[in-house]
Amino acid sequence: MSQDDPLRTLCNCLALRQASRHVTQFYDQVLAPSGVRTTQYSILHRVQTQGPLTVNELAHQLVMDPSTLTHNLKPLLKDGLVALQVGRTDRRQRAVDITAEGKDVYRKARPLWLRAQADFERAVGDSQASALRDLLASVARTGLGQDEEAPAPKAASRRRR
Repeated sequence: MSQDDPLRTLCNCLALRQASRHVTQFYDQVLAPSGVRTTQYSILHRVQTQGPLTVNELAHQLVMDPSTLTHNLKPLLKDGLVALQVGRTDRRQRAVDITAEGKDVYRKARPLWLRAQADFERAVGDSQASALRDLLASVARTGLGQDEEAPAPKAASRRRR
């Protein structure tokens, strides 16, 4: 880590998390007038542009654990922005679909998201923003951490002295 730049770190994970927190906070602030946060906007965008998707399909596309997606769907369901339908090919599955109210919120949020995109690209530069998206997509495609069980933490020993 550089003493000149406290945000500079050798840890890839920490660097990604730091940047992610800042960017997410920025997008959330810009999207605030629409009443949705960045993750909620991403969900609405997917189901608006692709139609109903099963929870597993949507989780896969958003690179999100299905249980995390289910947690993020709860406020959207409660507010009537999305609805769960019986799956098209498998009646045991549930598909997420956007409601009329969800479409209204999406239409309100879309120009705000476009503004956040433009502001971000202005701040970091168009070509760097494009290169960053390419690099992050490449990182996501590595599959690191996917379907890998993390070793269980060892219980702290309780030695008596």
